[in-house]
Amino acid sequence: MAKSKYTNMVCYIIIALMLVFTIVFINGEKLGIIAVDASTQSLQYEDKLFTQDTVHAIDIVVDADNWQKMLDNATAEEYINCDVVIDGKTITNVAIRPKGNSSLSTVASSDFDRYSFKIEFDHYNDANTYYGLDKLSLNNIIQDNTYLKDFLSYDMMRFVGADTPLCSFVYITVNSEDWGLYLAVEGVEESFAQRNYGSDYGLIYKPDSMDLNQGFGNGNAAAGANKLDRTQMPDNAQMPDATQMPDNMQIPDNIDVPEDGQMTDRTQMPENVQNPDSGQASGTMQNQNGGQGPAFGQGDKMGGGGMSNSATSLIYTDDEYDSYSSIFDNAAFAITNTDKDRLIASLKQLNSQEKIAEVVNVDEVINYFVAHTFVINGDSYTGNMIHNYYLYEDGGVLSMIAWDYNLAFGGFSMGKETTADDATSLANSPIDDPVTSGTVESRPMLSWIFSNEVYLEQYHQVFADFIEDYFTSGYFENLIDSTREMIAPYVEKDPTAFCSYEEFLQGSATLKDFCLLRAESIKSQLAGEIPSTSEGQEEDASSFIDASSITMTDMGSSQFGGAGRGDALNFNKPTNEKTSTEETSK
Repeated sequence: MAKSKYTNMVCYIIIALMLVFTIVFINGEKLGIIAVDASTQSLQYEDKLFTQDTVHAIDIVVDADNWQKMLDNATAEEYINCDVVIDGKTITNVAIRPKGNSSLSTVASSDFDRYSFKIEFDHYNDANTYYGLDKLSLNNIIQDNTYLKDFLSYDMMRFVGADTPLCSFVYITVNSEDWGLYLAVEGVEESFAQRNYGSDYGLIYKPDSMDLNQGFGNGNAAAGANKLDRTQMPDNAQMPDATQMPDNMQIPDNIDVPEDGQMTDRTQMPENVQNPDSGQASGTMQNQNGGQGPAFGQGDKMGGGGMSNSATSLIYTDDEYDSYSSIFDNAAFAITNTDKDRLIASLKQLNSQEKIAEVVNVDEVINYFVAHTFVINGDSYTGNMIHNYYLYEDGGVLSMIAWDYNLAFGGFSMGKETTADDATSLANSPIDDPVTSGTVESRPMLSWIFSNEVYLEQYHQVFADFIEDYFTSGYFENLIDSTREMIAPYVEKDPTAFCSYEEFLQGSATLKDFCLLRAESIKSQLAGEIPSTSEGQEEDASSFIDASSITMTDMGSSQFGGAGRGDALNFNKPTNEKTSTEETSK
């Protein structure tokens, strides 16, 4: 075969190009070339489902008998098989179940079937996803007349630069029949981790020591293993009366509940119970009969449980794994003893406040607490229950991930009726003392910000930038107005809504007013014109921004965090109310 005179030249060119490509590949980072993680290439769900300029459509295609059986036994949280059609795209062989804690027990103890749901695309087949999404939450927007609290809270988190799940509004049908307007939220599991941290992601935990569907207890404790004990109740807690208790929750025989079901301060505590200071994180309570019981806020190992414990507060107690069961039992991924040792060591250093930057993603956590402080969520790490957050750990470095804000903006009332003065107090809530129950010192993941001048200055600067860019710029007003207009027709036709259309209009308008007043107050707090601590505000409230025109309950609220029955929890019966007036037992 004759050789072309150009053959050698072509070979030389090919060899030269290969050498160039090799050099570029080896030195790509130095040349400014960024490697793309192949695992993220399949994560297209952000652009498919989580666009916020439209209400997406989800149809749950399911056997009708299986669907009703699941609803009738919702607190069992058992998956059933279904197909899911999202904006015309069908995903077969999907798992769905009711989800939630207080919200689940609330709906189960009422005449409602409007549960929140968890969808697992990969439950039956690991390879099954929706454009890379493995888990999806469908939030029922309970106790939120505005329909916007979760949505806005997540948007604020994203805007300020905190890790947060994606979300969008979805109108759900079941077998093509209208079900209602929900908020779809990205599950904080593998897809979330890959999207935010790449394929070599760390570990995610959801610290929690209570389960209202199984009684109060630690993590994944067996049903009924820990019953409600009023010696573990915070100062301002409301004891639900018998008609408000979920069917499977019991009050110990030694508790005398007042007829009105209220225990709002220490003067209403039984004489033989000595309640600890609200900020107490460990130890025991002494009663006048010489008995001892675990203190509110105590660690898992010592049987604290109740509404919170030192582990969920991220307080270091010792090196025993059992002391942190409410963290380790709620890991999103499989963990080893080495992982446990690393987390405990990080908590120990966090609590000592030594070399914080070694164990805390400083920028990430400050960003998180700026948005979190703005929205005033008492049902959270900074509130009574000390839950509803995810803890992220990678190489011993910790950060927070946002979760569950339907009771933000002062909605977590713990049974206390709000007044005009309360609205003003909430709008002016101090940014340098953002714990609604206990003390800043009892929240190690937060306290380091306020004990270091450099970190405090950074916190104030991020807050100032947030107020300027999110509110003063007009971004917030445009977002809330356009979103309210977008979802209004779906709220109006929502057959299972917890509130009327008129209540939605009033609630969403009130939320807008409240946020603008809150932004005005924080701007003044940063300028030193309004005290930014509780102590300062107690001494001088003369410069407060006046929010007395606002009725906080217009936005929706809770009683005892939602552990009640039907209309007792400040929401109306659904527009497709069941014909039977007899209470449904779940």
